[in-house]
Amino acid sequence: MNFIPFISVKKHIRSLSTAFLFVLTGISGIAQSKEDPDQLKKKISSAENNSQKVEFLLALSNYYLTKPGEFKTDLDSADNLNFEAEKLSNSLDYKPGKGKAILLSAQICREKGDAKKAQIITNKALDYSVKNNLPVLKADVYRELCAYKGYEKEDVEEKIKYLEIAIPLYKKGKAYKKQADALKDLGDYYGSIEENQKALVYLENAVVIYKAIGFKALQGVYTLMSDNYGILQNTQLSLQYALMAEKTAEETHDTSYQLCTIYNHLGLAYYDLLKYDLAFSNFEKALNIALENKNVSDINTISYNLASLYCQQKNYREALRTLKRTATDYPPQDEVTRIRQRFIFVVCYSMLKQMDKAKPYYEQILKDYKESDVGLAYKLTGIIIYLQQSGQVEKTYAYIEKFREFAKKSNKLILYSQVELLSFQSDHASKKYESAIKHLQKHQLLRDSLFNVEKLKQSAALQLQFETEKKDKNIKLLTQQGKLQEIKIHNDQIIRYVFIGSVLVLILFLAFLYNSFRSKKKKNEELEIQRQQINEQNELNKKMLIEKEWLLKEIHHRVKNNLQIVISLLNTQSAYLDNEDALLAIQNSQHRMHAMSLIHQKLYQSDNLANIDMSWYIHELISYMKECFDTDQNINFVLNTEKVYLDVAQAVPLGLIINEAINNAIKYAFPLERKGEVLISLQNMEKNDYQLIVKDNGVGLPDHFETLERNSLGMNLMIGLSDQIDGTFNMENENGLNITITFTRNTEFEGAVENSEII
Repeated sequence: MNFIPFISVKKHIRSLSTAFLFVLTGISGIAQSKEDPDQLKKKISSAENNSQKVEFLLALSNYYLTKPGEFKTDLDSADNLNFEAEKLSNSLDYKPGKGKAILLSAQICREKGDAKKAQIITNKALDYSVKNNLPVLKADVYRELCAYKGYEKEDVEEKIKYLEIAIPLYKKGKAYKKQADALKDLGDYYGSIEENQKALVYLENAVVIYKAIGFKALQGVYTLMSDNYGILQNTQLSLQYALMAEKTAEETHDTSYQLCTIYNHLGLAYYDLLKYDLAFSNFEKALNIALENKNVSDINTISYNLASLYCQQKNYREALRTLKRTATDYPPQDEVTRIRQRFIFVVCYSMLKQMDKAKPYYEQILKDYKESDVGLAYKLTGIIIYLQQSGQVEKTYAYIEKFREFAKKSNKLILYSQVELLSFQSDHASKKYESAIKHLQKHQLLRDSLFNVEKLKQSAALQLQFETEKKDKNIKLLTQQGKLQEIKIHNDQIIRYVFIGSVLVLILFLAFLYNSFRSKKKKNEELEIQRQQINEQNELNKKMLIEKEWLLKEIHHRVKNNLQIVISLLNTQSAYLDNEDALLAIQNSQHRMHAMSLIHQKLYQSDNLANIDMSWYIHELISYMKECFDTDQNINFVLNTEKVYLDVAQAVPLGLIINEAINNAIKYAFPLERKGEVLISLQNMEKNDYQLIVKDNGVGLPDHFETLERNSLGMNLMIGLSDQIDGTFNMENENGLNITITFTRNTEFEGAVENSEII
């Protein structure tokens, strides 16, 4: 008994050849950034400017976001890198970077499973793109909005609207690759709602742009075009584009999951043309890839394709075995897939006359049929076949009429053909031979309309052309290998002659060496004695160096401990004082001593006894000041420091300057619990010149400060310490107080920086 096929493509039905198949072809792969993460990290560290660094940070974040697999560490890496990019963009006021970071935050949030929060952030990115006139970002946001819609027709129509807004924005921003990607997606969505001609127009436009910009990985577009031509029953073009997809994947060395989609569509194209052996081969390749990646949806899809092919060849036992092989470990996750599996089971058991096993599936399909119209063609065909094989032919006519109504509504030849074939089978079983013959004739006429010999000949020629190209390529490869073999033989002969000559020269050389050896042996003995003496001296020097390093560390440790003792003594002394000025003086002295003790603490804890990392030191000093004054409520400290290594002679004065400046800012810049911000910046200006800036946005200096306040201890300390490091001290009102010290770094211990401990 023969059956008409139905091939399901995403949400709609696609017909193939002369078997009853519902084969899903909507397999999708994950598009990942192909940038090498190690190269991106190198680019980040060597970026010429900060805005360029932002772009590289975003690219690396996107790499981890789109990396295959569901790993929390990858998402955390993407989140951290994106946060760093957004923070840098804010400090630079780099609007494109900030906008991209907001959108990437939404995508990371969506990937983590919080779609509601992700959509809120996406809308924020849309507002930002409109406010700052960023057309490409705006288009990216509209593409992201597509991710929050499903696959029902209304949702797909919403996606289409978003992409139709995005495409001209990409064109305006000259983002041609993204424009082509959006056209490809638009063609995909139109195909999913059965507007296949329109889908092909957008896909062809995408191909034109891809080729214009030199983009060669077009296998994904060709696969979609094959899909749409297959739905339109243009089997020749369907096969042509499926073969082009496979060829392009080979040429671009594509090893991604997209190969699963390509092989599946190639199997469908061969199935359309009744080339079942080639269809089997490609479906098997696709299934192996899906199993390797444990993609449940695609495993179910391709297993169903293979089972359907076995049914076409009336090998119902193998069809059952194929479905059972994956049904246990990878159960269906959606309603349509469950209906398709039940359909195969009821048909296979019915055709094998195992009605007791078919009955549970029949009853479930009957229940599904009464509940909804989802997968109606599957349900009606399964019900009718079960009733025919179980001897309940009279009951089939009511369902055949329902099927006929569905075919009229769908207006597809393949459905009309299926109805006529099922009608023929019921009439034949009821011995209504005259009516049965009429239905068979109608079925044959519709079948011939769908598949004609000319199409098969054209496809055979196309396949032959493709195979010929492959063979020509293999012949060229073999020819090249033959030439390489000849060159290798010639080179081997030359190497043989060279080897013989080399042996003769070697013999002469060894004779010369033997004579030299005897004369040098005595010299070597003398040199060995000298070497032992040098080694002994080196060991002595090494021991002395270790002792000196230990002594230096001990000195720094003791200095730090002594400073801590003095701080403790001052703290004890302050308990007996009632004078506020005296208490303040003691507190200031404690802060200054702590600033010095931090340096000695770092030096005795580090392997580098010459230099100290000022970025670590400033961070520790600010943490101490915040803890002492409890400023978290009203003062925000912003650190912008490079990794700068200074010797003790410069680190101590600079630490005291920073201590005095922060003390002044905390005490005087924000009176009456006023909130504000203090910026501490230590940056390289050029070569070994550095600039320290301590700036606040507080009340600033009073107008009469120059005459009254220059005699304060703190101010004199900062000026005197600036002179001590041969620096220039500058202080001015600029929306608050701005203290700037410019100095030149000592380079006497430059070599020690490389081995410094990184905090």
